Amino acid sequence: MTGKCRKWQSGGMCGRYAFARDKHELLEEFEVEVDGAADEELRPDYNIAPTKPVYAVLSREPKTGSKDGPGAASEGRPVRQLRVMRWGLVPGWAKDPSIGSKMINARVETVAEKPSFRKAFAERRCLLPADGYFEWATLEETGPKGRPKKQPYFIRPADGGIMAMAGLYEFWRDRGRPEDDPQAWLVTCTIITTSAVDEAGAVHDRMPMLIERDRWADWLDPGVADAQEFLIPAGSTGLTVYPVSTAVNSVRNNGPELIASLAEGSGGKALF
Repeated sequence: MTGKCRKWQSGGMCGRYAFARDKHELLEEFEVEVDGAADEELRPDYNIAPTKPVYAVLSREPKTGSKDGPGAASEGRPVRQLRVMRWGLVPGWAKDPSIGSKMINARVETVAEKPSFRKAFAERRCLLPADGYFEWATLEETGPKGRPKKQPYFIRPADGGIMAMAGLYEFWRDRGRPEDDPQAWLVTCTIITTSAVDEAGAVHDRMPMLIERDRWADWLDPGVADAQEFLIPAGSTGLTVYPVSTAVNSVRNNGPELIASLAEGSGGKALF
């Protein structure tokens, strides 16, 4: 990528992504055995932001009764499930769920040690399906108020496939509700980030950690307590990167136009 200079965008944030495929395609792609989202089918979302409900794939032993927290009795082997969770992890020890809005990402370098993530990393790993994710390049140019301009980019698999982002999930109990109340349990998730490479690294120095298909089963297996082997720097990602409209900046906007390339006639030009 070559072109305009821009200030380096640093940090651990992966704060927006898109997933707009039919759920049946998702169930087939990830070989899901139990559709735990049968009553919660999500609409296509081209601007997924923190605290929104998202699809997650996980392996978990079926639980007895309505209780679904960590202490629920299990019924046999882990099965691959599709669940709907809220993006923004709330640890079980949190006093209230508001902390989740600050815990949308977990850095791969510290995820195994940080108190907020280490138990989930050992026992509750998941995959978060995506069509792609957004990042913003901070430009040398400034706007009317002297603030640096930012150009959003959409980053997706070059082959058009589904991206499997590494995630963690947690259960949080609302002590104000009876234990057998299905609403007593809040299930939340976070995206693990790593150093960005290839063209994605030209936009931002961080990216979601991606799990290759042949490692899905091991990543999801709750019996694999030592998942350190997965914590390796990203290699060649096979991702494509292109600029998109600044309309994605507002979470109120949604639709396929948000992931349309500016280079394909949407007005504007690529900066790299």
